[in-house]
Amino acid sequence: MIGAEVVVRSLHGCGVDLCLANPGTSEMHFLSALGAAPGLRPVLVLQENVATGAADGYARIAGRPAATLLHLGPGLANGLSNLHNAARALSPVVNIVGDHATGHRRLDAPLTSDIRALAETVSVSTRCVMPGRGAGAETAAAVADSLGPVPGVATLLLPADAAWSEDESAPGLPQRGPAVTTDINPAGLVEALRRPGAVLLLGHGALRGAGLEAAGRVARATGAALVAQTTNPVVDRGAGRVTVERLPFAPDAARARLAGAPVIVLAGARAPVAFFAYPGKPGRLTAPGTTIIEYFAPECDAVAPLEALAEACGADGDTARNPAVLPGRPVGALDAAKLGALLARHLPEGTILVDEAMTNGVPIAAATAGAAPHRWCQNMGGSIGSGAPLATGCALAEPAAPVVSIIGDGSAMYTIQALWTQSREGLNVKTIILANRAYRILQAEVAKLDPARRTNAMDEMLRIDAPEMDFVAMAQGMGVPGIRVADCDGLDRALGRAFAEPGPALIEVTL
Repeated sequence: MIGAEVVVRSLHGCGVDLCLANPGTSEMHFLSALGAAPGLRPVLVLQENVATGAADGYARIAGRPAATLLHLGPGLANGLSNLHNAARALSPVVNIVGDHATGHRRLDAPLTSDIRALAETVSVSTRCVMPGRGAGAETAAAVADSLGPVPGVATLLLPADAAWSEDESAPGLPQRGPAVTTDINPAGLVEALRRPGAVLLLGHGALRGAGLEAAGRVARATGAALVAQTTNPVVDRGAGRVTVERLPFAPDAARARLAGAPVIVLAGARAPVAFFAYPGKPGRLTAPGTTIIEYFAPECDAVAPLEALAEACGADGDTARNPAVLPGRPVGALDAAKLGALLARHLPEGTILVDEAMTNGVPIAAATAGAAPHRWCQNMGGSIGSGAPLATGCALAEPAAPVVSIIGDGSAMYTIQALWTQSREGLNVKTIILANRAYRILQAEVAKLDPARRTNAMDEMLRIDAPEMDFVAMAQGMGVPGIRVADCDGLDRALGRAFAEPGPALIEVTL
């Protein structure tokens, strides 16, 4: 077999069954090998940042890595933004990057670059397949690297001559290292959590399934507040799910919420810090006198330590749950709260909801708290342009589940090409574009400045209304049916049609 065939068979043998590809000349032998391996599904994307974001979404829902296929350093550079987000989400991704043939690199051809240096900014490991040997072992090791003990992006460089040369190695076999565990005795946390104002701060796996249920029992038994860190890969929420407060994004609001906490126990969460620095304000969101205890890290399995903590607390009762109460049907012009209310009334059980609503996210989340049980995915790295690719990956991971992607209009333009892949693959993704014709989150930052520093140039640079973008036309041009709505009646009808019909759809909401 040639090296490309060994890599493809190794991927499939290690449980990778999806390859999100934006290939180039150096990857032709890999594409040929994909065609001969029906167990590894190739999905074409039109821009690399869609491939990497979709791999992130796939990993979050499937719990295993997809492969990407990118072309040389510039292709990797195009995908780095969503690889950054995937790394922050601890999403396993096998990031395959084609390279020049090893003898060609020294010629400094136009596409030559330091791919390894680029990859290492987002990768838990960076490996290279050498011509004629070791393709199976390197591929299997990359898959294992992506899965832990700290999951993330494992980059595998595949030079063209390594792909086309005969490789005598056998396909690599699955391997996996030991999981990361906590060494803190849960009994020692009980007294701390019973202090008035104590917070149990949840993140990552602690917001799903049995882990979340155990955390709810701990909160009921100790009186501690159950708070989720501001963003998380997947949150189980909706009617009947454990009630969890979300730490505000705005740093002043977050500091105010945590100001009276004598102790914060981190359960899969990171110690809270502000997204950005502001003059004269601390970067940490906790009060100076607050004790912070890390019970277990984000990469740990959450179920065992939380169940052990519940047992140590003597928690044998129920927990506070979101009531199955839907908002009333709103009327008139649309805003984020009304959109959330209508979405809650239509949301099918089992929906995966991808949130890149930016400034509109909080009222939408509040309105859907009592909707049918669903999963909520957020942007973990803060690099915008994740929403449509994430939704694409979620739908590939679980084709039977409805996927809703709520995206601000500015964010949507980073990766609008994802609609084409959704159409080509017939994915059940309903995209809601929140069209306020501005970078509203940055306008809020401007409002914090001294008025003397606000200028007309700032205002012009944060408006995207001239010319006005037509998302319906863009969607239709990529094979996705679209409609624009401006009031509650129109959105109510559009949501009803979108959920009644399979396949992708787009609704542009004028706010």
